[in-house]
Amino acid sequence: MATVARFNVTPVKGTALVHPDAVTLTPAGIPENRRFFLVDATGELFSGFDFGPLVRVRAWVDAGSELTCAFPAGDVVSGPAEDLGPALVVDFSGRPVAAREVRGPFAASFSTYVGQSVRLLRADRDGDGPDVLPLSVVGTSSVADLGRRGGYAGDLDPLRFRINVELDGTQPFEEDAWDGRLVAIGEAVIRIAGQIPRCAVTTQDPATGVPDWNTLKQIAAFRAPMPDRQGIPFGMYATVEAPGVAAVGSEVAPLDG
Repeated sequence: MATVARFNVTPVKGTALVHPDAVTLTPAGIPENRRFFLVDATGELFSGFDFGPLVRVRAWVDAGSELTCAFPAGDVVSGPAEDLGPALVVDFSGRPVAAREVRGPFAASFSTYVGQSVRLLRADRDGDGPDVLPLSVVGTSSVADLGRRGGYAGDLDPLRFRINVELDGTQPFEEDAWDGRLVAIGEAVIRIAGQIPRCAVTTQDPATGVPDWNTLKQIAAFRAPMPDRQGIPFGMYATVEAPGVAAVGSEVAPLDG
């Protein structure tokens, strides 16, 4: 039986992942995931692809909508998550995302940390912060299989793939065979919606953001490039067809076919 092993979310794209015991899945995916993101001085998206050590920043939003960001050196900045500036549109690999700048101390603190001018933005709509579709899924056995094939020393941490839902109890790459199918996950129903093309972020140590293993080379050694989305596939996108709560340990099972 397949079950949820772990959830991985972050309020600010590229920063450290947190692992809630339960989430509410909606058409926006996990609504609180990647509500915020950075752009550079030209308004281009800025993420862990540009500066891996973003993953060392911890971010959270409390019940009063106060956003807090804790940096590795010990400095912590907070401010209202709803204190927003003028509207603008950011290019997410060809997909326009409407957003507003978050006022307060965030731009200065992130700029100092990454070594260049950046601003923190909030997407107007929940679910727009993820790269393509609002949810992603992978089996822990798929990650373990990749580590074995590539001769990785120790256990390959699934966190380097920054996928929302990790599954236990599946065969390696069983989730790929669910493409297009409806899958129950706790009280919710999702639809698996194609493979994820991977980027260089997956080569980075998920704790430090420093490149430490050529994940893309190892995947490409046994998986063909994607015909419809340019890249080497690992993990699956998903959409939410019926909202509901899912928890760590919830059963996960295809409903059709």
